[in-house]
Amino acid sequence: MADLVNAFRDAVAARGDAVALIEGDGRPVSFADLLARAEGFAADLQRRGVRKGDRALVAMPVGADLYAALAGLWMVGAVAVFPEPALGLKGLRHAVRVTRPKLMVATGAYRFLRLLPGLWRAKGLRPGGVGAPEAVAFERDDPALMSFTSGSTGVPKCIMRSHGFLMGQRAAVAPLLEAEGARDLVAFPVFVLVGLAAGRCSVLPNWKLSKQGDVTGTDLVNWINHSGATRALLPPALCERLGEVGVPEAVTDVFTGGGPVFPDVMRALAAQCRVTAVYGSTEAEPIAEISALDIAEADWAAMAAGDGLLVGKPVPVVELRLEDDEIWVAGAHVNEGYLDPVDDAANKVNEGGRIWHRTGDAGRLDATGRLWLLGRHSARVTWQDGWLYPFQVEVAARLWGGVRRAALVEIAGASVLAIEADALRDWPVPEGLDIRVVDAIPMDARHGSKVDLAALKAMLE
Repeated sequence: MADLVNAFRDAVAARGDAVALIEGDGRPVSFADLLARAEGFAADLQRRGVRKGDRALVAMPVGADLYAALAGLWMVGAVAVFPEPALGLKGLRHAVRVTRPKLMVATGAYRFLRLLPGLWRAKGLRPGGVGAPEAVAFERDDPALMSFTSGSTGVPKCIMRSHGFLMGQRAAVAPLLEAEGARDLVAFPVFVLVGLAAGRCSVLPNWKLSKQGDVTGTDLVNWINHSGATRALLPPALCERLGEVGVPEAVTDVFTGGGPVFPDVMRALAAQCRVTAVYGSTEAEPIAEISALDIAEADWAAMAAGDGLLVGKPVPVVELRLEDDEIWVAGAHVNEGYLDPVDDAANKVNEGGRIWHRTGDAGRLDATGRLWLLGRHSARVTWQDGWLYPFQVEVAARLWGGVRRAALVEIAGASVLAIEADALRDWPVPEGLDIRVVDAIPMDARHGSKVDLAALKAMLE
């Protein structure tokens, strides 16, 4: 069966001693070296009795050893469990409680996590070993990876990704990222897998993913220049900081997603390089994408006037429909269910065996089939004789003078627009909205690109 490991083997056969990864400390790792590490670890796993279907909690910094360990686990048919880094120790405990791993793959200080309840009996392993593993056969639907949603709208849900799902995701993303000779700075660990399978060099972050809020634009520029990156895959918050200090001349393209890419950020980057915004979610990535080159002046004006956030045409491999303004998607790279079936009730719809994922996002399609986001469906507020969706005002508000960001919430029956700014100004606020000027709007811990609505409401109340 075609899978990411075999695609990586093909890349090794073609690329050999070419650089596959640039570590966070600047060290290069070749495709051949990475494969040798992965096979050695897989052989060691088999010697230690690890079998197909065994779950392994992976607690390691983002580096070559992480990807070698991941490939090694897949070679023996084991399932990698990834806690959400932004949730810290709380997220790790949740992952252990939900998945009950049989073993733990860890390096450095992460090895002491075995002292946590639920991990005492887990077999502790670290990447290493020599030799080649015995071949293990597995099917398209066999599990490969367990990860978690951000938990920004509730308790983090565990997603089981099969080998077939990962290949479907690769097929959806590959056309967007194809480029000969590119060297990509990648802040999204899963997209490194796509690069490795494509035989493309990936530059790993030289910062902790759980500390992305501490990364400055200057930090990014210095790392790009040092690593020789020619493209960057970054969350919107990092793109904003990069655009403020100036994109290095060597960078031809920036790809961004994981949160809304507002027009002020998009336009600032587009003045310096090619920029593409990708819309998706943990359960379905990507759903739609758009290049700044394809945004007409009328589109920029429409976003400034309150029409929402343009995210482009749905990718060819996704089916998309709207139900009561909510975006529903289906396809080979769309997650069809969570580890706990109880979680499916709110987000999954089964229509004759076809599983639709309810994104929870509101949107609309224009006359040309392009998707416009309106914000979280559940975050709409009562306004005049109907509803007002967050992005109908937040996107426009970011273009008002002195506004850094804005967030629409409903508090005690009142529709409130929180504006992050130094002082109140004469802004064109829609009639009927209360204005609250705040020093800082709280953002999510994962990428710092989405408003933490619960924290914001608590602050305003």
